[in-house]
Amino acid sequence: MGTNYCRNGDQGGRTQVLLLFLTISHVFLVGCTGKDRVYRDNGGDHLVTGKDWPVYGGSRKSKRYSPLTGIGKENVSDLEVAWVYDARDRVEGSGGSKPKAIQCQPIVKDGILYGTTPELQLFALRAATGEELWRFKPVQDPRKYNISASRGVTYWQNGDDCRILYTSGTYLYAVNAKTGEPIPSFGESGRVDLHEGLDDGLDMDMAHVGINATSPGIVYRDIFIIGSSVSEKGDAPPGNIRAFDTRTGKLKWVFHTVPHPGEEGYGTWPKDAYKEHGGVNSWGGMSLDVERGMVFFGTGSPSSDFYGGNRKGRNLFANCVVALDAETGELEWYFQTIRHDLWDRDFPCAPNLATITVDGKERDVVVQAGKDGYVYVLDRDNGKSIFPIEEHKVPTKNGLPGEQPYPTQIFPTKPEPLSHQFFQEDMITDLTPESWAYVKGIADKYEIGNKYGLPSEKGTLMFGYSGGAEWGGNATDLDGIFYQNSNNDPWILEMEDVESRNKKMQNVQTGADIYRINCAMCHGDDKKGTTEFPSLVNIGDRFSAPNIISILESGVGRMPAFQHLSESNRKAVTAFLLDLPSGMHPKMASNSNKPETDERDDVPTFGYEPRYVPKVWKKLVDQNGYPGIKPPWGTLNAIDLNTGEYLWKVPLGEYPELTKKGVPITGTESYGGPIVTASGLLFIAGTKDEKIRAFDKKTGKVLWEYQLPAGGFATPITYEVDNKQYVVIAAGGGRGQKSGGYYIAFTLQESTKNN
Repeated sequence: MGTNYCRNGDQGGRTQVLLLFLTISHVFLVGCTGKDRVYRDNGGDHLVTGKDWPVYGGSRKSKRYSPLTGIGKENVSDLEVAWVYDARDRVEGSGGSKPKAIQCQPIVKDGILYGTTPELQLFALRAATGEELWRFKPVQDPRKYNISASRGVTYWQNGDDCRILYTSGTYLYAVNAKTGEPIPSFGESGRVDLHEGLDDGLDMDMAHVGINATSPGIVYRDIFIIGSSVSEKGDAPPGNIRAFDTRTGKLKWVFHTVPHPGEEGYGTWPKDAYKEHGGVNSWGGMSLDVERGMVFFGTGSPSSDFYGGNRKGRNLFANCVVALDAETGELEWYFQTIRHDLWDRDFPCAPNLATITVDGKERDVVVQAGKDGYVYVLDRDNGKSIFPIEEHKVPTKNGLPGEQPYPTQIFPTKPEPLSHQFFQEDMITDLTPESWAYVKGIADKYEIGNKYGLPSEKGTLMFGYSGGAEWGGNATDLDGIFYQNSNNDPWILEMEDVESRNKKMQNVQTGADIYRINCAMCHGDDKKGTTEFPSLVNIGDRFSAPNIISILESGVGRMPAFQHLSESNRKAVTAFLLDLPSGMHPKMASNSNKPETDERDDVPTFGYEPRYVPKVWKKLVDQNGYPGIKPPWGTLNAIDLNTGEYLWKVPLGEYPELTKKGVPITGTESYGGPIVTASGLLFIAGTKDEKIRAFDKKTGKVLWEYQLPAGGFATPITYEVDNKQYVVIAAGGGRGQKSGGYYIAFTLQESTKNN
């Protein structure tokens, strides 16, 4: 079906040798007590004892599995708070702190916990007590201020040289894990600019494009491999995968996700597309098989979202699961799941590397969950699907002018998708007759009924943006059971041609009008944002006028540049955001983020302006703000990867006010993922009711829950210090809920921990 490529075919000789080695090395060592159990993270280079949580995702295979058994089904109800760490950042001169969101899954190495604060400071704590050992505050360049999250950090060690590698803003930092001081020999005074390597093969000015990294990179030997988070509009820079030397910070290799001439996939784009098309980035994290020397990741959609009239073709390596040689960056194989993506159905989390049994034979697999709810189970050596894949024709007519949709798409037969694939009238909410009528009146305006319905000016209702799977990832136990939380969120999309939008801009004078035309579709007419896009209320507490104008001019992370706005337009909308009196503009020169002299003024900048852009892009909700479809709105799922069948599916989270009215538990949208333990427990937070829960992994029954001070929109960890097991979650809030700023550790009461 043209979806798969493997550099060495079936890699016959190499595969046979590796499979023999892995069969021998995949052993389990069980001590006299359950808590001493260790297992080889096959494909890793160490025995995972569970005492630490040394890597984002628990291991470099992103399994989110722990062999610890100290906390089990019989005593989990006795968990209590062990310590609370206030991670809220100190605001100089105010004597206080300002709480913001945290999405970080911390790591633990040798009894020390490392994580990030809301403002992306790095810290180290004693994992048993929460006592702070040090904090590292990166130097924030106000012209490149970061507004994205940090979901984790990376540990590297060689002898006594122990480093934390993490990103803040547009920089990758190397910090001494013992002292919290930057490593002066790494890059320039301890940091590397994430623009490094973006201009590989291009004669263009890349210094001012918006880029950061929300998920941590991964280490292979002395190589640090990382993706990026970029804009999803025409100004998106290339989503190149890059590798840096862990000692020096020097660039080692670059993999072009939009192929250059002579590279695999170049012919799936128009000629020289790499000179203007960006995106196709890996923002959800990576997984690594050390023994194979292969790194795995999923990629995002190409720029720009929802319109591809100037990128005819399949657009490799967009929407792919990709395997590279970790040493060289050379392509091993790819598997493309969406061709010519017009719906932003990218991969939000790192692949999970598992071992399953199919037809009586062990198979090492790559398991990748997507925002459209499909779970792909692929052979680790060649990228071929374990379960049958079907290919069907999809709509190609009645799209936007100039659009050339791909005529076929693929459909996995197993597992069944985690979430809805397309909107139908019988899905409309029935909470109340009024809710049904309200949503029905909206739904009647739009095209429905096909997963691959084409974006249009009339508008469509679609799934697959903020769910099924999200960035929290998933967990897999040693039996090959896969656990994933999933969202069911319908979205409204209306497109608008840029020429019409620009004509509207010619007649506006006020910042409020400029905001409504350019910003309200994401941040709301009331500036309160959504679970996907941040609130801009009281934005002056976080950004100065120069910061805001600079971001509007050049973009940062997923925030696009608004180059079509004039200097006076940018000042006007900034005044509106800062609630300044009408007509009072902040004093700030344009081009604030460019140096006074630029030797590359004659070099073109990267990107383009698409012909069509979103006019309306928001969730379909009822008059009270609840999702516009029947529950469940969020679920927790268990899938047997050996068979592709579901073992159970339960609602995850609730709206207490609805429960009090007798409405069965609905589930809520969730962000953050699960972890699973050898004792049969599944821990997960992430819900809008701001709880962390423990489930029985066999049945999906809730065995314990705790009301957090703010939403735990992160993935928990578990580890052991002095024979005591802990569970930690970042309660950072945000995502439309109140802000937090805490890390909370749980452990058993002394009287029950050994029962």
